[in-house]
Amino acid sequence: MRIFHFLLMTMAALLLAPVQAVAQLPGAAGADHIAARLVAESDAPAPGSRVTLAFVMEPEPGWHGYWENPGDAGLGMTAKWTLPSGVTAGVLRYPVPETLLISGLMNHVYEGRYAILTTLDIPASLKPGTKLPLRVRGDWLACTDQICVPAGADLALDLTVGDGAISPKMRATFDGYRAHLPRSLGSQARFAVANGKFRLAIPFPATAQISQPWFFALTDGALKYATPQRVTRNGDMLIVESDAAETAPAEVKGVLRTGDHVGLSIDARPGAVPAAGTPVGGAQGQTGGNGGLSTILLAFGGAILGGLILNIMPCVFPILSLKALSLAKAGGDAAGVKREAWAYAAGVIATCLALGAGLLALRTGGAAVGWAFQLQDPRVILLLLVLVTAIALNLAGLFELRAIGAGQGLAGKRGVAGAFWTGVLVAFVATPCTGPFMGAALGAALVLPVLAALAIFVGLGIGLALPFLLIALMPAIRAHMPKPGAWMGAFQRWLSIPMFVTALAVAWLLGRQVGVGGMTIGLGAALATGLLLWLVGLRQHAGRSTAIVALVLAALILVGGMVLLPPAGSASAAASSSTASIPFDEGRLSQLRGEGKPVFLYFTADWCLTCKANEAAAIDRSEVAKAFAKAGVTMMVGDWTNADPAIGRFLESHGRSGVPLYLWYAPGKDAQVLPQVLTPATLTALVNG
Repeated sequence: MRIFHFLLMTMAALLLAPVQAVAQLPGAAGADHIAARLVAESDAPAPGSRVTLAFVMEPEPGWHGYWENPGDAGLGMTAKWTLPSGVTAGVLRYPVPETLLISGLMNHVYEGRYAILTTLDIPASLKPGTKLPLRVRGDWLACTDQICVPAGADLALDLTVGDGAISPKMRATFDGYRAHLPRSLGSQARFAVANGKFRLAIPFPATAQISQPWFFALTDGALKYATPQRVTRNGDMLIVESDAAETAPAEVKGVLRTGDHVGLSIDARPGAVPAAGTPVGGAQGQTGGNGGLSTILLAFGGAILGGLILNIMPCVFPILSLKALSLAKAGGDAAGVKREAWAYAAGVIATCLALGAGLLALRTGGAAVGWAFQLQDPRVILLLLVLVTAIALNLAGLFELRAIGAGQGLAGKRGVAGAFWTGVLVAFVATPCTGPFMGAALGAALVLPVLAALAIFVGLGIGLALPFLLIALMPAIRAHMPKPGAWMGAFQRWLSIPMFVTALAVAWLLGRQVGVGGMTIGLGAALATGLLLWLVGLRQHAGRSTAIVALVLAALILVGGMVLLPPAGSASAAASSSTASIPFDEGRLSQLRGEGKPVFLYFTADWCLTCKANEAAAIDRSEVAKAFAKAGVTMMVGDWTNADPAIGRFLESHGRSGVPLYLWYAPGKDAQVLPQVLTPATLTALVNG
């Protein structure tokens, strides 16, 4: 099929543009459309070592190269080596490709600069100073959406056997290339073919993040490449469904894309595949994954429903209840009620939109953040703690806060401004709350185009503001609301309870981030603010106002607390120091081994189901912790969720391309590789045997 398509495109090019095509068809000239060069990570590889090489490919604008399985059309790269005696080259390793649909044919391509890696094994018998002339003939196909040109080049690179030194610049460059290689999943996948459908089950923890999923089959003939793929979650399984090809292979290998130019190597054998589950945001079809209208509408509806349910959360319901009562108390001022309602909705939607835009901007900049990202900053948590405490004390009757008070007028400019800022307050206070339907909707927003994603955040604001809008815009609803009376004061006091609970939860969150000391500072700031508001309440009851002075003093308390707060992450650092678990560091590992201390080193990732199962069943067990503590074992953890280059190199040096990897370093001995399935007995035997 690929050869036929290639010949067809070449013939069309000859017929439509004979002069241009004839000039491009010779192989050497074709290299101009995809320039290639051969680069070594080290120009002086050591005897007995392995050096990484890169074919750096740079297509011209509008041109593209192909993955090792090019899809319905195209050809991958081939390399013929001429090497010094004893030097051997490894297989070509391709980065995660892109999809390109042309005339109903799916192509697995690279449209920008990319690097294909390989390794050279240097014989231990070679002496320093030995010259290593490397020669390779590379052939590939360069295409646009209208024409394909056979291309190739004779590439040369001269190395000299030396000490294996790698410059920091070259190390960083190759680490960038490695980051785009697919990582080994570490778990067995299963596939089934029935009724013309290809279904693939991939072990993948339900909590692991994924965007723009697409399965690139390396095994030819497993599925129809151009058919839309449906990706869903069923517990700790990703289910990929598509149309099957003519024959059912004995095994299927490929790459699952999990993000922008990142993915996992998949090895699947025939077996039972669970039923489809919840659709994964960003799953692609023939359009290439820009988010179909149905996906956007579904996510938008989920955001509205999630925002609507958010109104009954402990941190939102009290404020909403008081605003609803204030509307009921407004009586016949229908125009004022509507102005207040629209102002409130504008405040809610504007805040949700601002938070959503900030979230998308941070993710575009490379930050791995999600909804409520601002809560990663302890200063924001402190602000929220003081704010929620003030609201709770207001509801308890300690003082009057006009923006959310139950008995304030709604007419005039002041009322509209107060309603707007109340909406801002509600949306901001709702940040730590999470309601049903929000997770899927906001998860979809993170993989949709920007305008569609922002629409999802607008939907969240609409849902959050909807009850207030309905009460304000529909007199029939207000007519059935309880009439104002003395009971409102008691009801307001009761509403303070969920706000105090919310304040307690925020204080706990602050403690988790900056430790007991930071939580103490936060509680101190909340207490000082409470005392200040008590004094404000006393003066209010005496008919005097000290609003400006109170605001200044509250701001000073807040700023002082922010200055005194420990840095973010200090709590987790303290927790780590209280146990034997430390982050992976090769230098620290060498130091511990030099000191004769036993070390248990393991590598994990959030997307590795086998890793998580071993951690729950064996590594995180109390009997293992006690045995390791008694023997003085240092537990070192390498988290490869985000493809840390240092971890990637370490895995490669141990002959592994993925996780999990479990290593035991007994004092004075080399690493012992442990089984990939652990039990508590396996680990305790290391120190008790």
